[in-house]
Amino acid sequence: MKTAAVIRHVHFEDLGTFEEPLTRAGYEFQYYDAGVHGLPATDRATTDLLIILGAPVGVYDEDKYPFLRDEIDLLTTRLKAGRPVFGICLGAQLIARALGAKVYPTAIKEIGWGPVDLTDAGSTTPLRHLANTPVLHWHSDSFDLPKGATHLASTAICHNQAFCVGSNILGAQFHPEVSPVAGIEPWLVGHAVELSSAGIDPRALRDGAKAADSLPAKARDMFTDWLQGLQL
Repeated sequence: MKTAAVIRHVHFEDLGTFEEPLTRAGYEFQYYDAGVHGLPATDRATTDLLIILGAPVGVYDEDKYPFLRDEIDLLTTRLKAGRPVFGICLGAQLIARALGAKVYPTAIKEIGWGPVDLTDAGSTTPLRHLANTPVLHWHSDSFDLPKGATHLASTAICHNQAFCVGSNILGAQFHPEVSPVAGIEPWLVGHAVELSSAGIDPRALRDGAKAADSLPAKARDMFTDWLQGLQL
């Protein structure tokens, strides 16, 4: 049985639609809740797969949230060893930081449903399954493209939406894992204060989700494809 460690920061920001293909690919996975359960106790370089999920905090908030330093250290070890890592939102930002890139807040919150524009390189990767498909965007931070990384996707608001380093390291600023029907409601409740402060009506996000009904199947195909290409 292959092993996957999943670092979760907010309970409802979980694997979502990725859980089924991960299990089908033969992985036994365990959640590690940041700041509660600590980090994976196994050898940091030898766990088959590390997945780092999103959170409403910034990479630059290490003084406020010390577990971020531990995650960066964990990532640095795995990245140097070339071990598989997939990061979503904060997870992608942490990968970028561990690779030496700058991560910073932007002046605009990108919250809502919409497609990403794939680069020519992105169109040859598993992200091709998401072409022209609305995904969930929920962030106000961005990052520079890490040295040696390949730029895969962008939006008008955020240039660096996804990148990879070889076949084993993938970072996505957006949220392909969130189901537009079963998965969005906990976000609307859990992030109610942020939505209110940003002047975003949760009803608009529910309405926007209706156009993303094909996302779960395409996201499962995308993740399955990526898992099959890993060099373990």
